[in-house]
Amino acid sequence: MTDVTLESLRQAFSGKLLSGADAAPFLTDYRGKWTGQALAVVQPDSADDVAKVIAWCHSHGTPVVPQGGNTGLSGGSVPEATPGKLPVVLSLLRLNRVRALDPVNNTLTVEAGVTLLQVQEAAKAANRLFPLSLAAEGTCTIGGNLASNAGGVQVLRYGNARELCLGLEVVTAEGQLWDGLRTLRKDNTGYDLRDLYIGSEGTLGVITAAVLKLFPLPAAQVVALVAVPTPQQALELLSLAQERLGAQLTAFELLSDTCVDLVLRHIPGTRRPLGEASAWYVLMELSATSDEAQAAQAMESLLETAMENGWVTDAALASTLAQAEALWALRENISEAQGAEGKTIKHDISLPISRIPDFIASTDALIAAHFPQVRQVTFGHLGDGNLHYNASPLPGSGPDDMAAFQALEGPLNQLVHDAVHAHQGSISAEHGLGVLRRDESARYKTPLELQLMQRIKRALDPQGLMNPHKLLDMSQTTL
Repeated sequence: MTDVTLESLRQAFSGKLLSGADAAPFLTDYRGKWTGQALAVVQPDSADDVAKVIAWCHSHGTPVVPQGGNTGLSGGSVPEATPGKLPVVLSLLRLNRVRALDPVNNTLTVEAGVTLLQVQEAAKAANRLFPLSLAAEGTCTIGGNLASNAGGVQVLRYGNARELCLGLEVVTAEGQLWDGLRTLRKDNTGYDLRDLYIGSEGTLGVITAAVLKLFPLPAAQVVALVAVPTPQQALELLSLAQERLGAQLTAFELLSDTCVDLVLRHIPGTRRPLGEASAWYVLMELSATSDEAQAAQAMESLLETAMENGWVTDAALASTLAQAEALWALRENISEAQGAEGKTIKHDISLPISRIPDFIASTDALIAAHFPQVRQVTFGHLGDGNLHYNASPLPGSGPDDMAAFQALEGPLNQLVHDAVHAHQGSISAEHGLGVLRRDESARYKTPLELQLMQRIKRALDPQGLMNPHKLLDMSQTTL
């Protein structure tokens, strides 16, 4: 591209245009797994300016890669060049305004570049809760959360990002601005366009603002870490907790002792809250409208029954905010601790909840038989069926072992994903497909599913300019 072309793009909108070294931080994902090239990085100031950028790209046949906080784990926000065409990275970080808050209607309208933490804080300032919670919440943006249909630790009670959104503002692939910022909980007037864009990973259009659902702030939160012998006992505990607590059960996380051991070894200030190690643990959170004493009593009664049944062998119940945060730190720092240990092969999978114990037992056995140089680091949201079924090299592995471990990624992925498919699960629960899982996903979808997805893509993005090569491989179309 010539300087004249860049200047033409610069004059098309208000905001910033970055190139050269200034653009570099936007071209690599935060894990450093993918790096791409771009014509430029643009940061518009408003939704109208986003529309002008997209219209310019549409008229010039230039691909567009929408980007929020660039914290994704599947490469969906990193540019991948189309032959002969460098893409424009469309960074939405300057669309960072809270537009409206209605505490009576329990809605919050924000622009796409507002971070998840800022959304939570805006809700809390109005004595309301926005329950989506992720490890990257200080950096990830609500636009990216919606584009990837993010999950997190409270899906059990409140649902994914899709369930937390009432309306969207979107710029289409042709540069038209659709105002769908409706604050209604019921609207049966045709196709739900909102749901087309949520989870589409920027391949159909660009989310520029959203109406989010808010909830009353809980009066009390009680957190407990409990030791369980196996995932089957964890499942028994989950069933009992749902019977006893109902909607008050907001989080139910499963983690192996390998996870806890990694956190204790690599995260300063953490300690084991229970006297003896257990093969498995469950981290539970109860959020109640009653006072804290009643909530704590409900948790204690639940755990007493579980211990009598042999499902729980020990428990630590937080009595202060600091203790609750320390228990959550064991869960939230697993990924960082695993990264400190060395290379990781990640699997973000979902399964029918009832099948999780069998999946873990059978797939662990397959991995032990075929890949003895691998250890599993298993944790995740048992309450909604989402496991992070990760692999690490064995302790004490040297550089040669690490290289050999990385070479296992392809065959290990196929073993795990074949097992997921056999258990009627999904190979991407909350991270999205991006480029990481795009081709693997196509292996498990029926030809009709792929055809329908391709038809939607061609209808809404006929030039194929929106985040090309992500989610779908349009070069192998079956249309």
